[in-house]
Formats: sequence, structure tokens, C-alpha cells
Amino acid sequence: MKNTRLTIILLILALAAFAQEPRPVYQGSTSVAVDTTSRPIARQDKREFSFDSDQVTFSNVFDGARLTEISRTGENAFTITITPENAPINMSPWYAFQVRSKRKKEILVTLEYPEFARHRYAPQISKNGREWKPLEVARIEEIGRDPNDKSFEARPKSIRMRLKVGRTPLWIAAQELENSSRVFAWMDGLAKKRKLKIEEIGKSTEGKPLRMMTVGNPAAKKFVMVISRQHPPEVTGYFAMRAFVERVAGKSRLAKQFRKDWAMFVVPLMNPDGVDNGHWRHNDGGIDLNRDWAAFNQPETRAVRDFLARKESEAGGKFFFGIDFHSTWDDIYYPMDKKFTETNAPGLMWNWLDAIKRAIPRYEPNIRPNDKPDPTIVSRNYFMRAHKMEAIVFEIGDNTPRDFIKKKGTAGADEMMKLLLDLVK
Repeated sequence: MKNTRLTIILLILALAAFAQEPRPVYQGSTSVAVDTTSRPIARQDKREFSFDSDQVTFSNVFDGARLTEISRTGENAFTITITPENAPINMSPWYAFQVRSKRKKEILVTLEYPEFARHRYAPQISKNGREWKPLEVARIEEIGRDPNDKSFEARPKSIRMRLKVGRTPLWIAAQELENSSRVFAWMDGLAKKRKLKIEEIGKSTEGKPLRMMTVGNPAAKKFVMVISRQHPPEVTGYFAMRAFVERVAGKSRLAKQFRKDWAMFVVPLMNPDGVDNGHWRHNDGGIDLNRDWAAFNQPETRAVRDFLARKESEAGGKFFFGIDFHSTWDDIYYPMDKKFTETNAPGLMWNWLDAIKRAIPRYEPNIRPNDKPDPTIVSRNYFMRAHKMEAIVFEIGDNTPRDFIKKKGTAGADEMMKLLLDLVK
């Protein structure tokens, strides 16, 4: 109970602060300076929640879980409260928990959020924490959606789920659970298969390793930079990154030719603390990492900054292309405006976007350029300003079909390799 009371107190203080500040909606970049000095976070009380009268047990005792409080509201009916790590915060309410029952039955589970938040992620379910599928729409009741709000971002205040449970734990999560163990296992598997180098470039706030994979020629002087998961819930962006990287590391003639003279550096998990702690948006310092690319108050952004400078200095080479994978309401590309031509490959990003459009039949990319490069508080702006990369934020929709995500990642990798090989001989 002591930890629970502390969580509630911290949350009340955070929400009070939230009420005094504007509520930002992420638009791929921002030109407004943000204080990224570390702030307190409210930690979950990690435990099992047992309800003997119903013979049902819930758990948040695993990496990536988010379940703040739970109460019984009737026979086989429960309400779960999901609160953020601190506030103000982007509206990305992450949740993940397990539930089991001593006998097979159907239960009702309602998800509730703080007043300022709205439900965003459609529930995913799994029997083993590895293979996931969406919960059937017929088993989800939306509560509190404004019938007059027809915007794409209109969301319900909460949802109620009908779940079939039994002795085998059922996993429920906002998106597929890709915690640090699973991300690192993917890295290790690909590295072993393709004989790739993995190194540690720094530590997170909690001391977790920030692991980087090198794809291509370690002695190259022409570089590409790839990062992902600055924001913990953004799993679809991670899936696109994974397809992108696997294509560059693959067996195609194009990939083999590209890897002879190029090196691609990949940090798939920029925010391991936030991911494993089930955060909505921030790292363990309570900060949105993609607002810290000017002040560099957080160790995660500093690690990438220091690597970029060190690599250019030691190798005498250049970065030509930088891509930061994210997720949002829809598939969106956020490049820099065409007017910014003082880069190592002027026009490359827009040629790349045109090439993707041609490569995917009947596909019309949603492109929203940014014309405010300063201050460089997001990764894309920093990549361009500090290292003259052609840089982009590559957003994938929360509900984009997973096979189309792979197609976009693969096409993006192919078209990038073609352009870079033609552009820089």
C-alpha cells in the first residue's frame, strides 16, 4: 500500500502541473524549446492482484507492463486504472497486463485513464507474449466518445473488454509487446545470421545498455544513421525499422553492393527504460527524448550525439542519410523542407520519397515537411544541422496492417540504397 500511495501522490502533483501547461500534440517536430531537465516519475506497484471470490488474478510483473490500480466492480467485472509516468504528457496511454482464472470463463475489464487522456491503442491479445492478434471488435465497447467529434483523432474516454480467460495467462497490451529482451534478441539473431557487429555506445538513465548494430563495411567513410523507439509505445515504427534494417542486411544483390562501401548504424531501442517500465512517452528521467536534441540533458541522446561526432572524426567520413522511426495516428513522412540544401546530399530525401511512391503501387505518401530547423530539439533537425544529413521522421500508423508496414520498410531500404549508390560514387 505504501508504494500505491506514493504513486497516487506523485500523480496528483503531476496532473496539477499538467493543468497549468498547454497540451501538445506531436506533429513530427517542434520549434519550441522545451526544458529537458530530469523530472520525477511515478512508478508502478509491481505485483499480482488476486480476487478470490472470482478466482481471477491479474499481474503486471513483467517488463513492459502498465497497470496502476485495479478494483472489482461486480461479479467477474473489473476496472483497471492506467496512469502515466508523469505529466504533462502526449496522449499515448500504454497498458499491458496478464490475467488468468482457475476455471474457464468470460470476464469484463474496463480501462480507465486520467480525465485529460483518451483511449488510443486497440487491444492486442496473446497466449504466450510473443504471437499477438487484435481483440475482436465485437468484444470491445467504447465509452465516452464524443458523437459530434468527427476528427480522425477522436477517441473514447475508456473501453470495456469481454475477455475469455482460463488457467493459461492471457496477455493484453496496447500494442505487441516488444520489450528490451525481445529487441535485443532480434538484434543478436540478425547479427549472428549476417555476421554483424553489435556494440554498446552508452547507458540509459537506469543503466541499461544502449546497443548499436553496424550493417555494412566497418571501414567505410559513407554512413547512414537509424534510430527507433524514443517513445516506448511506438511499436509499429519499430516494426518498419526492423524491416528496413533486415533488407539492408539481406542477401539481395543490391544490399551486397551497398554494404561494400557503406556502413549503416542502428540503435533500435533508444529508450529501454521507458519500454520496460511501461511508460506512455518518457524515459526514466521523465523526459521526452525527442525534445532533448539541443540540451542533451539525458544520457540516451548524449550517447548518440557522442557516437556521431566520434565516428566522423575517427573515420574521416560523412553521414548522408538519417532516419528516426516513430508511430502516430497515421502513416506520415516528416522531411525537412526542400529549401534546405546545405547537406551532404541535397535533394536526396525528396528523391527518396518519390521513389517509394513509384515502388509501391497505388500508394500516395502523406508528406508533411518541416521548415523550422531551429532549435534542434528533435533528432531529425539535429542530424541535419550538426552533421548535414538528409534526415526524416518516418511515422507509421498505430493500426497500419503489419504486412504493409513490412512492405514500406523494405521499399524504403531498397530505394535508399539505390539512390545512395547512384549519388555517391
